[in-house]
Amino acid sequence: MEKLLFELSKRGKRAISLPKCDVEEVNPEEVLPEEYLREDIDLPEVSQLEVVRHFTRLSQLNYSVDTNFYPLGSCTMKYNPRVNETVASLEGFANIHPLQEEETVQGILEAAYLLKEYLKELGGFADVSLQPAAGAHGELLGLLLIAAYHRDRGNTQKDTVLIPDSAHGTNPASAAIAGFKVRTVKSDKNGELDWEDFKKKLDDRVAALMITNPNTLGIFERRIKDMAHALHERDALLYMDGANFNALVGRMRPGDWGVDVMHFNLHKTFSTPHGGGGPGSGPVGVSERLKPYLPVPQVEFDGERYYLNWDIPKSVGKLLAFYGHVAVWVRALAYILAYGREIYRVADHAILNARYLRKKLEGLFNDPYKHVPCMHEFVLSATNLKKYGVKALDVAKRMLDFGVHPPTMYFPLIVPEALMIEPTETEEKETLDRFAEICKTIVEEAKTDPQKVKNAPYTTPVRRIKEAEANRKPILRFPK
Repeated sequence: MEKLLFELSKRGKRAISLPKCDVEEVNPEEVLPEEYLREDIDLPEVSQLEVVRHFTRLSQLNYSVDTNFYPLGSCTMKYNPRVNETVASLEGFANIHPLQEEETVQGILEAAYLLKEYLKELGGFADVSLQPAAGAHGELLGLLLIAAYHRDRGNTQKDTVLIPDSAHGTNPASAAIAGFKVRTVKSDKNGELDWEDFKKKLDDRVAALMITNPNTLGIFERRIKDMAHALHERDALLYMDGANFNALVGRMRPGDWGVDVMHFNLHKTFSTPHGGGGPGSGPVGVSERLKPYLPVPQVEFDGERYYLNWDIPKSVGKLLAFYGHVAVWVRALAYILAYGREIYRVADHAILNARYLRKKLEGLFNDPYKHVPCMHEFVLSATNLKKYGVKALDVAKRMLDFGVHPPTMYFPLIVPEALMIEPTETEEKETLDRFAEICKTIVEEAKTDPQKVKNAPYTTPVRRIKEAEANRKPILRFPK
């Protein structure tokens, strides 16, 4: 295993020669409070070559979509086209500052305005805010908008958000942070929102329903329009989690279903890097009902120039120190422009790949919703391997030895021993076939040599860790 820089450190080594200080030196004791002063800053002392080799070796240990298959359900780990990086690296985008005068940054303002307009069209919304820094941040904004709407209308009794039992964990968390109570709606035998349970819980205290469509089981919520109608009759709103928009883009527009607010994940549907690869971005689209409450500033165009509009009297305020993750916007815009009117092919091939792979895996794991067509992803269950003492976690760990990233495990919570698989549209048929063969091999091993699966992985830099202990007692600094 690669040593830490602290372990490589030897006193007197240095990686760079600094020029002589050309400003007046300041005594730290005169400008810093005593509690922030340290006699020894305790940084590693290494040569430049050691630094380069260290981080290069660490990068070679990383697993990414650039190295192999990454079917992480609900995360849409698609390929990030290099042309996006080229465009985002252009000097006019990369070397600007958020405090520049608007006249000097018309290029990025135009790019932001175009992205906003394309997202409005793709989502069927009245307007879009680009500010949120990630999907959960977009959820929070959406719920703050809903709260502002009800506050403005005097709906003081509306303090509850309905959320399906299959929802992403960020949904109830965001609702709670925004000040709402959360009430769970169960799923039916088809994996969709249980209509009768929904109607029973839809009372005058309900401010909104948060739903993902397709949902986290990869199943399309067919009664989405009925939900919107039922909610609107009670002056409640429909929030849609846009995490799975990859199955819809260019084919269906949530705004047309009556959705009042939805966050887009640019780092999923629109191919910008995420996870260890870069920051997310969660723009929020809204219906006319919520447009007056969007955060400031909004990027606007008056026919001659692009500008930041701060004059939104009912705005919920500002979400970030500046305006959003600008470099992510540029990458997403490049992606949209590259596809143009054929962006619907993204959804078509995402669904095709998921259905093909689901068929290839038929009989290897339990399929709790095999009677229902999937969209861009599907959820299987490893409960059929429990009689051999093998769990979903064991299957996932064994996959690492074959050089593929495991699917999402144990989510959604309503499926025991869940394996949530999303191949995305960017994978070749040969990759899907290979993954199916890997799964077949692991299932056979579980039956004939279960200990081999239970002790995996064998080829990774780190074997099995004590995951619960690592979460509860993380070691966050090098013990000197």
